[in-house]
Amino acid sequence: MRTKVARWTMLMMAAVIFFSCEEQRKKAKVIPGDDTLTSGFIRISVDESFAPIIDEQIKVFMSQHPEATIIAEYKPEAECLKDMLSDSTRMVIVTRGLVPDEEAFYQDTLSFTPIWGRIATDAVTVITHLSAKDSLFSKAEIRSMLNGTSGYRYQLVMDGIKATSTVRFLIDSVLMGQPLAANIAAATTSEGVIEYVSTHPNAIGFVGVSWIGNRQDSTQLSFQQKVRIAALQCATCDDEVYVRPYQANMATGRYPLNRGLYYILKENYPGLGKGFVNFLTHEKGQLIFRRGFLVPDRMSFQIRKANVSE
Repeated sequence: MRTKVARWTMLMMAAVIFFSCEEQRKKAKVIPGDDTLTSGFIRISVDESFAPIIDEQIKVFMSQHPEATIIAEYKPEAECLKDMLSDSTRMVIVTRGLVPDEEAFYQDTLSFTPIWGRIATDAVTVITHLSAKDSLFSKAEIRSMLNGTSGYRYQLVMDGIKATSTVRFLIDSVLMGQPLAANIAAATTSEGVIEYVSTHPNAIGFVGVSWIGNRQDSTQLSFQQKVRIAALQCATCDDEVYVRPYQANMATGRYPLNRGLYYILKENYPGLGKGFVNFLTHEKGQLIFRRGFLVPDRMSFQIRKANVSE
């Protein structure tokens, strides 16, 4: 009798330990800290292509919430996504959301799925030297330059050869999965791309529009005085029209190298990351995107016809 009781007791203890471990395994790894929607300290990882505009977003958010501190680390997109597994990184801002396999992975790893969404539309801008004779290109010509089959004799340069959002976008959306030509040069940053093109007459560079589109920013204005923004053949026009990455052309799909900007938030409680997402997706954050020459995706964008007298 005592043996049966002992065995029964051991089985009960084993069951309790098993279910306790199972509950512990299912418990979300990100738990509430001492931050709130408007206070505390977090780190985020941001695609380097968007450093100017996200710096401005953080500056305004922190000015409105003095008890909040957001530290942004700017790096290639692939590195940002790797940071999702780091306990110290609360959010990433990149040019894509999560695919179903990734959502399932994070659900299994964190016991919850990070939330994500699109907040703005960006464009990959093609820049040339000020002395370049060619400043009008079709998407097919860009493709042939990227895969090395073009008759153009330009040196292409971008912010890395792999792991960056610009490289991924060009491979996925322009080359349709084909590899880049072997002779493409790599700069370490978007600013490095601009500097390279400004000092090499035969160079063509690719950068995000937030690095060079804003004429009200003194730094970007100086960049515009160093290089020329090329015009690409309109993606939706019946006639042969060439357009630059202005907001109206991006919003209507006329510019052919558009891409989205997304947040991915690894937070399972209403913390500072959620507060910053609220800011980015509502009026003030959306107006900052508009002022930074991106297209806000969470607010209406009106396009009006106008007559220009010469």
